[in-house]
Amino acid sequence: MSASGGTKAIVAALSANLAIAVSKFVAFAFSGSSSMLAEGVHSLADSGNQFLLLVGGKKAQREATPQHPFGYGRERYVYAFLVSIVLFSIGGMFAIYEGYEKISNPHELKHWYWPVGVLVFAIIAEGFSFRTAIKEADELRGKLSWTQFVRRAKAPELPVVLLEDFGALIGLVLALGGVGLSLLTGDGVWDGIGTVCIGVLLVLIALVLAAETKSLLLGEAAGTDVVQQIEAAMVDGDTVTRIIHMRTLHLGPEELLIAAKIGVRHDDTAAEVAAAIDAAEARIRAAVPIARAIYLEPDIYSEAEAAKGPDREATPGGPAPHTGGH
Repeated sequence: MSASGGTKAIVAALSANLAIAVSKFVAFAFSGSSSMLAEGVHSLADSGNQFLLLVGGKKAQREATPQHPFGYGRERYVYAFLVSIVLFSIGGMFAIYEGYEKISNPHELKHWYWPVGVLVFAIIAEGFSFRTAIKEADELRGKLSWTQFVRRAKAPELPVVLLEDFGALIGLVLALGGVGLSLLTGDGVWDGIGTVCIGVLLVLIALVLAAETKSLLLGEAAGTDVVQQIEAAMVDGDTVTRIIHMRTLHLGPEELLIAAKIGVRHDDTAAEVAAAIDAAEARIRAAVPIARAIYLEPDIYSEAEAAKGPDREATPGGPAPHTGGH
């Protein structure tokens, strides 16, 4: 699955959210609907989120430096994580607070046609943005379900925009329901209930985004299909006889680090081993273009050593070396 930034989807979502935010605040000013205020803040937060994604994508393109020798690809993960925080704090928590205030102190809606008209307009605009995100994601997800795509995508932008737009559409329906019930019953409490529901929805989406982006920040391995392509390209059965063990790590959505210990023939000369490593690296890069950093260590395969299993003391995340003491 290619790691596309989904810039078109981000720009479409940003344009839609800015227009929607303005219309919602105007509707709130005329009607006093707390659902419209919550939705206006939601759209404003979403606009800020899309701006953060664009900034993260730009910063990630910087060249590697001696201080950051593997580049800045993970900037995109950092900014995507900030998006989840903004969505949670500004969007979700504000909506819950505003809904609680409206339930505690309900008042009748004025000029009901403003919020209804704006909500219908917003649903159309958000639908356009959501359609753009779906179209871009469809080119990448292949046979994966939408849930699998969100969980496995290494580029955070499209999953973020998809979840934001999906949440926005549901939120608009909730807001329309709250406004509609307030008009039908003459009780402004329903407007507040709709606002609280919007806030809870945004908090849940923010938590999902935070969990998925946290995993990317910690460092995820290549997907199963990519690992299989690497293994097939690395071993030629002649100069490279097997993979003794291998680790992969995404340095960014489009940058992959590969470290492996490979088996070579015991009677190969140093020159032959060096040539085998160079050829294996070339095959890997041809099969997996995002393989930017490849480190291959030659070794002679031993069944006895392999039977011992991996050395936990030398494995990242394994137990700390024993330093003595009690």
